[in-house]
Amino acid sequence: MDLGSCYLGGNADAVEFCPHRPFLHVLAAATYTLQEQERDRAGSISLFSVDVASEDASRRLQLLHTVETAGIFDMKWSPKSPLLAQADAHGRIALRRLEQEDGSDTGILLTDVSAEDISSSMCLYVDWNQTAESLSVGLSDGSLSLVSVREDRLEISEQWTAHQFEVWTCYFDRTSPHLLYSGSDDCCFSCWDLRESPPNIVFQNKKSHKMGVCCITQNPLEGNMLLTGSYDEFLRVWDMRFMAKPVNEKLINLGGGVWRMKYHPSIADVVLAACMHNGFAIVKVGSGDATVMETYCKHESLAYGADWQKSEEVEQNGNSSVVATCSFYDRLLRVWQPENLAEL
Repeated sequence: MDLGSCYLGGNADAVEFCPHRPFLHVLAAATYTLQEQERDRAGSISLFSVDVASEDASRRLQLLHTVETAGIFDMKWSPKSPLLAQADAHGRIALRRLEQEDGSDTGILLTDVSAEDISSSMCLYVDWNQTAESLSVGLSDGSLSLVSVREDRLEISEQWTAHQFEVWTCYFDRTSPHLLYSGSDDCCFSCWDLRESPPNIVFQNKKSHKMGVCCITQNPLEGNMLLTGSYDEFLRVWDMRFMAKPVNEKLINLGGGVWRMKYHPSIADVVLAACMHNGFAIVKVGSGDATVMETYCKHESLAYGADWQKSEEVEQNGNSSVVATCSFYDRLLRVWQPENLAEL
């Protein structure tokens, strides 16, 4: 069921619901627009209020605040506080804090906290570790960076050449925080041991993905299960118990490059995927074969950004799940409810 939609001021490429109270209804949407005349990449972060329960359809998705930025490739909320990290085309990582000035939604805004120049190359992806003391950053020149976060200050702690081409994704292992996974346009899926300086390679899989590796995520209830998404249109499921040589247990073709994947916040084994030229898919990745439960094809351009809302209602009733998605060239943001989760 469609709840609301909005056209953004630039090409839309990332959406992230805030996971922290009292801001669970707040959605951040980011843009990246190439300005050819100025030879610049401009962007923005817009905050929206998402109110599913409102009987007034016009109030279900309301713009609260917009910040003009450099072109944004990725952004992530801290796991510990309403602090948003952005990775941008100017090679910078910036932190912005979500605040509420007057106790109402009209007072919700992002305030600048800190920023750091990471590289002369573009920052393509950012991930927090679980203590919120470190960020990993994937760069367009094939490098990975580790950035320490101390009292909201950013400082590069490690930077090394990890891949031949763009690092589209990097992901801290949620159960073994000294491990960092990375995926690149060189088709490699790699893992790094952060206890060494520079980090040692744990494994590098060069053969499984036929095109670039775009995204990596870990099953929140089963740490030995990892998922990768690729331009080759496959979502792959990995058994990580033998870390030196992970086993590709199963795979499913989603009909478009798998750009982003997000596990459902409360329903085990359910994954939301952004599939570029083939819209969005909700996939069941359990003990049996991976299966597509539902697709959403109401965007008319590249499907890039996707996220689940975290809320008390979803924790109590998965069928009340709310999804935000965005697409690139048509600049469209949509908020909707899946139809097929009730059968789980």
